[in-house]
Amino acid sequence: MTLKELFAPFGLEAPPLPVRGLTLDSRRVEEGYVFVAVPGVPLPHRKPLDGHDFIEEALRRGAIAVVGERPLALPVPYLRVEDGRKALAALSARFHGHPERALPLLGVTGSKGKSTTSALLHHLLERGGIPSALLSTVGLRLGEEERAPIGHFTTPEAPEVYGFLREALDRGLKAAVLEVSSHALALKRVEGLSYRVGVFVSFYPDDHLDLHGTPEAYFRAKALLVERSGLAVLNARLPHLEAFKARPHLLFGEGGEVRGEGLKETPEGLRFRLETPWGGGEAFLPLLGAYNLENALAASAAALAFGVGLGAVLEGLSSFKGVRGRMEVVQRAPFRVVIDFAHTGKSLEEALKTLRKTTKGRLLLVVGAAGERDPNRRRDIGRVAARFADKTFFTEEDHRTEPLEAILEALARSAREEGGVFELVPDRKEAIFRAIREARPGDTVLLAGKGHESTLERGPLALPWDERKVALEALGADQDALEGDP
Repeated sequence: MTLKELFAPFGLEAPPLPVRGLTLDSRRVEEGYVFVAVPGVPLPHRKPLDGHDFIEEALRRGAIAVVGERPLALPVPYLRVEDGRKALAALSARFHGHPERALPLLGVTGSKGKSTTSALLHHLLERGGIPSALLSTVGLRLGEEERAPIGHFTTPEAPEVYGFLREALDRGLKAAVLEVSSHALALKRVEGLSYRVGVFVSFYPDDHLDLHGTPEAYFRAKALLVERSGLAVLNARLPHLEAFKARPHLLFGEGGEVRGEGLKETPEGLRFRLETPWGGGEAFLPLLGAYNLENALAASAAALAFGVGLGAVLEGLSSFKGVRGRMEVVQRAPFRVVIDFAHTGKSLEEALKTLRKTTKGRLLLVVGAAGERDPNRRRDIGRVAARFADKTFFTEEDHRTEPLEAILEALARSAREEGGVFELVPDRKEAIFRAIREARPGDTVLLAGKGHESTLERGPLALPWDERKVALEALGADQDALEGDP
């Protein structure tokens, strides 16, 4: 596509130069790119960056045009818009040929359970004979092909979203499942997309208030997905449910049309009877945690509504291998080691309660709290760790530009108030080694907070990180130490 064609709908005459890409990150600009300058996101803990301050860098890197919100005179074509983020989405859709118009989309949002529900829904579509794409926190899939996630966000920026949908369509896939965060909705990363089916899994009002400000604003951001969906699949326990009743919808959970009855938790997973408007049957989901029942019901309801048969859904539930970094069991015996993404007080409490049910010995925890995020999380994580773990190793978790010592002290202060047993181990690898070294037969070691993530952010650096690899290394070292004992 040429710059002339790209800018035509916006009324700006531009030369017919070939456009190679679009970005809002000046560091990613290459020769032939269009740079879109957007104001940064104001957060309580830091001054926001402003893309307009990086226009000069973008030009040095080869930008052939700039889009922005200020009156500027530049040596390249400049498109001034009222809303840079909205323009970025519109330009991305046009640049990639509007793949969203030909590819049916299924969107999944919620405070917790988005990643598992998205991955399970993709699996159910595939088992139902519908080749599908998946864009989620834990990674990408084009049919059965796996790829690493794009960046550190649940939902990447608009150029990457539309580019991914374009590739999925070009490969002949018949649907795409998108994990959609409240950040993505509020910051217009998915602007212009509508969904054949939109799933609202859960809502916890105290999450992400650093961005949204109030629970009401947080809920409104997530509700945008429902408003853009042909059919809404809704948790029957959602607040403000009456606001959605006028829209086509399907409820799941207690009191809904799609229910799980007679739930039994086993060390291997969940057994229940699935009841739906399309019929019922005995179901097995090989995941730990009763809370995964809601994720299973949400994914099943969406798949059934999209046209997957009940038999394929039941088979798909039983064959699901889980999500990397979500209650992922690294070792089962002689003591259990589990990796989970739980990084808020609420999700950590659910993880610890789940593991307590099948732990004969002690429950050991490795956890931290992220920097440049809502500081209330530290209080909640510290309290939950003290109440539900037998011993906690507080450590780093993406402290970014905040002092790690201050974060650890906040965690310790909350744990101390609850009478918790803990150690402060700033280095995460050392904390994991210590916890595994201390574990005995029958214990469970939970490594919480990082899950699937492939980087560990220390100051301005994003260092390579693989929680599973570190855990396996620690287990190998522990075994060597045991074999070396006289």
